[in-house]
Order: sequence, then C-alpha cells, then structure tokens
Amino acid sequence: MQKNKINNKEKIWDVIVIGGGPAGMMAAGTAASYGKEVLLLEKNESLGKKLLISGGGRCNVLNSEADTRKLLSNFGSADKFLFSTFAQFDVKQTLDFFHIRNMPTIEEDLARVFPASQQSVSVLDTLKDYMSKHKVTILTNSAVESIVYKRNKITHITTSSGDTLLAKSYIVASGGLSRPETGSTGEGFKWLSQGGHITKDGVSSLVPITTKEKWSKKLSGLALTNIGIKLYQNDILIKKKTGKILFTHTGLSGPGILNMSKDISDLLDYGTVSISIDMFPKIDHSYLDKKVTEILMRESRKKIKNALGDLAEQKIIDALCVLSKVDLDTFCNSITKEERGRLVASLKDLRLTVNGLMGLDKAVVTSGGINLAEIDTKTMRSKVVNNLFIIGDLLDIDRPSGGYSLQLCWTTGFVAGKHSALDS
Repeated sequence: MQKNKINNKEKIWDVIVIGGGPAGMMAAGTAASYGKEVLLLEKNESLGKKLLISGGGRCNVLNSEADTRKLLSNFGSADKFLFSTFAQFDVKQTLDFFHIRNMPTIEEDLARVFPASQQSVSVLDTLKDYMSKHKVTILTNSAVESIVYKRNKITHITTSSGDTLLAKSYIVASGGLSRPETGSTGEGFKWLSQGGHITKDGVSSLVPITTKEKWSKKLSGLALTNIGIKLYQNDILIKKKTGKILFTHTGLSGPGILNMSKDISDLLDYGTVSISIDMFPKIDHSYLDKKVTEILMRESRKKIKNALGDLAEQKIIDALCVLSKVDLDTFCNSITKEERGRLVASLKDLRLTVNGLMGLDKAVVTSGGINLAEIDTKTMRSKVVNNLFIIGDLLDIDRPSGGYSLQLCWTTGFVAGKHSALDS
C-alpha cells in the first residue's frame, strides 16, 4: 500500500528499506513475505525510475547463464564473495520468480533475457504486485535525511518530511552514482561512511565513449552486431572481443563498448586510445578481399554505393567508401585494385580515436562503493553495523552489461530481505 505520510510515528517496523529501485523492491517484498511489517522509502514520486529506462526501456532482466561459477566469473574479484549469496537465489530462481508471477521472458543473443512484452514496466509491475501481495507499506516523496547510529547499531532514521522512523532492521538500497536524474545521487555512500564503512569513490564503469572523428556522427543510431572490437593504446593492441556496438551523436555505445569502458578509462592518461571495428571478425583479410572482388564482378554495371548492400548497412557502406577515397558513384567495373584494397582494409579495421568517456549521468553502473570484506555475503548484513543490510549498486562490484547488474539486485535483494526478516 502506497502512502504519502506515516500516521503512527512511534511504530517500530520490522524492516525499513531505503530505496525503491529493483534491489530495494525485491528486498522489501521478500522480507514482507515472511510475515514482517516492512516500510519502503523512496525519494522520488514513483518507484523504479532507473528500472524503467534500463535496456533502452526494454529491461535486460538477467543473463541466463545457469552455471553459477561461470556467471560469477563475470564479477571479477567479487566472485569468491558472492557464491554463498547466489547459492540462495540464482538465475533459475530469478526466472522462476518472474514466470510464476505471469511475466514471461524471451532470450536474445549473448544470453540476455528480457520481458516478453519488451517493456520495462512489466518488470516494475511484477515487483509492485509482489510487494502489494505481502502488504509492504510504501512511502514515496520521502528522502532520507540521516541515519543515526549508536554502539554499532542504527537507532533511527530521519526523513525530509520531518519523520523519525524506527525499525529492528534496515536495508539500504539507494543505488550508486549513475543516472543521477533517476535519484541515484550517492547519499547512501555518505550515510554508510558515517556508520563506519570505508567507501571507495565511485567512477563510471559501464559508460559510452566520445570519439574524435566527425564522420561517425552521421551514423548516429546505427547498431552493428557480432562486430570485432579491438582496443589500442598508442597502436599497441590491449584487448579484443566480439560484440554489439551503437553509433551515437557523440561517439560509441552498446554492450561491446560499455564492457570495455573501464579499460578505456584506465588507459586515457597514458597515450592515444583508439577503437578498431572489424565488420567481419570471423574471416581473414584475404577471404574478405576475394568476397568483395566477387561482388564487384557480379554487380559490374552497378555503382559501388548500390552494390555492397549484402555486406553491411548502407550508412556504413557510404561512410567506408568516403573514408577509403572511393567515389560512391563509381561503377563497380571501374574500381581499381588499390581502391578495393582500401575498402577491404576499412571493413577489417575501421579506426576511431577516443576523446573520453561520458559522465556519470550517462553511466549504466558505477564501480566503487562498499568493500565486500565489510559485508557478510551469506546474509548481506554489514559487519560494521549490526542491524544494517547493504545491497545492489552500493556494493563495490564490477560487472559487464548484459543482465548482470539486475541479477545482482535480485540476488542481494532477496538474500537481504530473507535474513533481515529472520533477524527481526
């Protein structure tokens, strides 16, 4: 039930959850499912603002990798901490959670799972129904002003409306620093540091990049899948992978770029950083040259701009021809060997120079936060403050895009909700 104010200000709740994002809603619903009285506080006028824009409004609910060890290998050094957490609520249990609540899902490439409706609101509605069924009290437009501690425990919290609220257990799920317009403005780090936690400063972790070349701006909105992506520092290959990219009006985005953005950030201070795009990563240069030659012979009476549609999107073909100094109106039978060579080279190695990364306002997630050594990951309880649980983006856990961030929310939210209920 959603309220604008609490009438009984002397009430002691079993659990108070701070933050109405995915982790907070999962935690609140789970704690209440154990028969506990739960209050969820949200600073915005509505729940799930960041959830609604995730995945371009489609919401990449999770990654379907069912082998927990393989899944956790994507969480870097956090994998050894999180195994006991995921043993309690894993990918299969997450899928079951949504499916039994009548939210079917579909799986796309790279094991990414989305709601079948292709709309984030389906996920939000499922979480709202979960909380409603278990009678979670929701207080919106209620920003937490302070968390008050005494002898390694939280005694109470105060809100912007002047309320003093008490509980047996508290769950902080206020998010990191990414997309501050949705309410993720980092207050949680301040509250937790005041309670004795050591907080690692958050930086953009999964974030689009800006590039130097003006020609790429004309490709804004163009998405390319199964593309080879190579990261160079001063023309030395640093990293390579295959993935999806998206051209933007300022540079590049998409999972393939987002998952390299932290590496790019680490390199920018040490020399020129560039991205190489290989349109055909599964075939070598000579085979591609043979394929292009065959097309030019078959389409000899066509202009080059009209002949290569089977190779790639027209917008990228036009750009590649210009970059290769091949006149778009040249007929295929007039293309010289040198022009063909430049065109093939561009298809295999299209270079863009990185200017920098977009700011926190464009980051999907941020790295940094509370060190997992300060968290009992069997329960998500703080080792510093006895009646405090910390979940979601507040934790210092690096992870790629592709459903891993929301899975972290579902898992840590469930575990904290369960154990906060058992404690209260």
